[in-house]
Amino acid sequence: MKKLYHTANVLLILMLTLVVSCKKSDTANLTKNTKPKKTIEYKKPKSAVSYQIERTKDWLKTNETNSSKLNILYAVNRTDKANFKKLDSVVIPADFSGDLVYYLPFPLHVTALEEVSKIIIFSYPSQAFAAYENGELVRTGPTNMGRKKAPTPTGLFFTNWKAEKTTSTFNDEWELKWNFNIENKLGVGFHQYELPGYPASHSCLRLLEKDAKYLYKFADEWILKDEENVKVKGTPVVVFGNYNFDAPKPWLQLTADPKALNISESDIEKEVKPFIQKILDNQKLREAEQTNSL
Repeated sequence: MKKLYHTANVLLILMLTLVVSCKKSDTANLTKNTKPKKTIEYKKPKSAVSYQIERTKDWLKTNETNSSKLNILYAVNRTDKANFKKLDSVVIPADFSGDLVYYLPFPLHVTALEEVSKIIIFSYPSQAFAAYENGELVRTGPTNMGRKKAPTPTGLFFTNWKAEKTTSTFNDEWELKWNFNIENKLGVGFHQYELPGYPASHSCLRLLEKDAKYLYKFADEWILKDEENVKVKGTPVVVFGNYNFDAPKPWLQLTADPKALNISESDIEKEVKPFIQKILDNQKLREAEQTNSL
């Protein structure tokens, strides 16, 4: 009887161990297969966003020390601190109480990007960029892209190599900070450089320093197989649209229609749809590479 009792206890312990092990395994698989969603609560403006044009000097007389307002104005006018003061007139929101995302054109969520872990999108027509994680907007800001004689190429790119500080391949006197290359042969990348308030670069995508630094850390570098071949590409970057160089600055339209530059979810879906499978295939390669390196 004692022997039978002892055997029964051993079997019971084994069964309990298996049950607990299975539960742990199920939990581990659930954790592994479920992607955490990044959600950010942005503060909406107290009133509907509207815009007007004011003389820059007049506005600065009473607002020059208000950094929160200035940050919104730099973005709305696609410029930086130094160049803002050079502008004769600027587009001014009537209400500054909201977060920056409500003054720039990108949607806060894109369902078509929910399976994409990370992506950066540049709009040529609106001169603005957006970074998304699983469809959620995590960063947006102004950009000044390629001028008429040296336009920025459009389509799908991936981030390649990066450097905190480097010099331009076109002119070694141009110092580029927080540079991330996206087209190696042509030397195109996004980086910090002055924003005069219109497309002025030699095909690169200029950013405010705070945005360039963010994207520098946000995006992944390529993984090389050897000196000649890429094993895994970096973070997808989609550049889309055309800029009308012969027309007034697009953001001037905001005074007549605050939604004139808005980019809808369907707009983004249309632009990324031709590339989505290629993006997801590369994403799987990176996930597999990261798993193998553990």
